[in-house]
Amino acid sequence: MSSIWHQKPDLELINGSMNKGTISEGLGIQITEVGDDYLSGTMPADARTFQPYGIVHGGANVVLAETLGSIAGAHVIDMASTRCLGQEVSATHLRPVSAGLVWGTARPIHLGRRSHVWEIRLTNDQGKLTCISKLILAIVPN
Repeated sequence: MSSIWHQKPDLELINGSMNKGTISEGLGIQITEVGDDYLSGTMPADARTFQPYGIVHGGANVVLAETLGSIAGAHVIDMASTRCLGQEVSATHLRPVSAGLVWGTARPIHLGRRSHVWEIRLTNDQGKLTCISKLILAIVPN
């Protein structure tokens, strides 16, 4: 299989200076792996991401999903001439997470010239599916 990346994501750069002062830093999101057609990362299940019942807030799941899909989308396009912007995100929460990490993997469903569609699957530490999200990115000129 050939790689989808126009520029392969640099984990050190993304987890360092790119995340500094962002929601990703505040929630403890880390990009952990880049494959030929996917990007993966984690988010802690802790006080930063919990809702009052002691489980990960659905909005935190959406932040993780959109972060993974947006970073992936940005590296598929030529960032010198275009950029990607989140246009729509949806999430179906299937199982609560109350400890450990939320693991996420973004994979493309459609990579067009003007839009991308990404599927982001979130799991718990046991590998059980906890949320499935769809992200649509608009690809626009700089």
